[in-house]
Amino acid sequence: MARLSVMRWHKPIVTPTLSALAVLGCVILAVMGHYLSFLFFSLFTMLVLGMPIAISLAGSCLLFVLISGQVPDIVVAHRMINGIDSFPLLAIPFFIFAGSLMNNAGITERIFNFAKALMGWMRGGLGHVNVGASIVFSGMSGAAVADAGGLGMIEVKAMKDAGYDEEFAVGITAASSTIGPIIPPSLPMVIYGVMASASVGQLFAAGLIPGLLMGAMLMGMVFLVSRRRGYQRDADFSFRVLGYTFSRAFLSLLTPVIIVGGIITGAFTPTEAAVAAVFYALFLGVVVYRTLTWRKLIKVSMETIETTAVILFIVAAASIFAWILTSNQVTQHVIALMGPFSDSKVVVLMMTNLVLIIVGCFMETIAAITILVPVLLPLAVAVGVDPVHFGVIMVLNLMIGLLTPPVGMVLYVLSRVSNVSFERCMRGTIPFLIPLVLCLLLVTFVPAISMWLPTLVYR
Repeated sequence: MARLSVMRWHKPIVTPTLSALAVLGCVILAVMGHYLSFLFFSLFTMLVLGMPIAISLAGSCLLFVLISGQVPDIVVAHRMINGIDSFPLLAIPFFIFAGSLMNNAGITERIFNFAKALMGWMRGGLGHVNVGASIVFSGMSGAAVADAGGLGMIEVKAMKDAGYDEEFAVGITAASSTIGPIIPPSLPMVIYGVMASASVGQLFAAGLIPGLLMGAMLMGMVFLVSRRRGYQRDADFSFRVLGYTFSRAFLSLLTPVIIVGGIITGAFTPTEAAVAAVFYALFLGVVVYRTLTWRKLIKVSMETIETTAVILFIVAAASIFAWILTSNQVTQHVIALMGPFSDSKVVVLMMTNLVLIIVGCFMETIAAITILVPVLLPLAVAVGVDPVHFGVIMVLNLMIGLLTPPVGMVLYVLSRVSNVSFERCMRGTIPFLIPLVLCLLLVTFVPAISMWLPTLVYR
């Protein structure tokens, strides 16, 4: 998943002449002694030259340390090691492994068929089914790209075969996949929790209601679009079909109950929940459904190792970046720069949302979290925003960024699995950005939406 966006060398987005000027600018800034400016400028230069985000982060930090002479260069290695020496990060490989196992064990098809029997009778039925299936799968995978790649192929094909417009099918599939990292478990929430020193369990609880709200608002948009375009029901409601599909999907549907319920009730920690999810996925794929072969298991294991290595490399590199920003009091400078606005919670949250939306258009989610948390979180806390509430705001913003060019990772994945051009995928997604942005504003300015459950369970 992650390796698609963060470790492949991208096509440079500047000409060789501009690249040379950018390198020259780095040198001039270093000579003049503007070391922090040099840090940001060198990072930007590496990114526009097409270098992977992890290498850009680590490389710019190493150059900063060597040129500034503030600390010995061995500190870079120490900080990278300390950055990933965290128990909650153990949840990452297990949640990735569990999601991949479920995708390869045929669980997604059972979930989709059950959702179709449950909601296919509504106007624009398969659009509602699309959202419902994503909500259920969100409690298993924790990643938007996994949802788009796993359920996306089934959902888009079913909607096209039923006569839905391709752009509508891809658009609702892309929008509903962003629910994945909001409803627990969530890989971005784990990363945020480590970077912000916040409780991962509270973050998981805080994302549940906003995730359900996203689903409800997307279903409202599906109804409006279906009514305008004349989409009808896709199936008659039948208790017999519902019972049959429920029985086939019952054990699969227990997965989010085990994960979320276990965390909220305190039966196990988020990291232990990830391990439990892996064992349960193996049990379903190997013993119950018998769809996981040794070949599939080895393939999934290697993909998990590669994806985990990429994510941890980013976290390790970003930990150096965050340490440099903190030690040079960048956050204090940002707060001072905002001046008269720093006392207004509404203004700070609006500006933060704007920054996150823009960054999400150009940067992968995990990289954006690791870079921006040390800068934006102290500013939000200074105006009275709870770190757990801010985590939900940040992740929701960055999920919307997955649907916007030029990065738009979910759009690229769906374009590949559905054989629909990237431009058409983007056009189909635009209407569904409206409910997502409205949901973001509600979550931002009504803290109870995200804070009620963690306050009830943990505080």
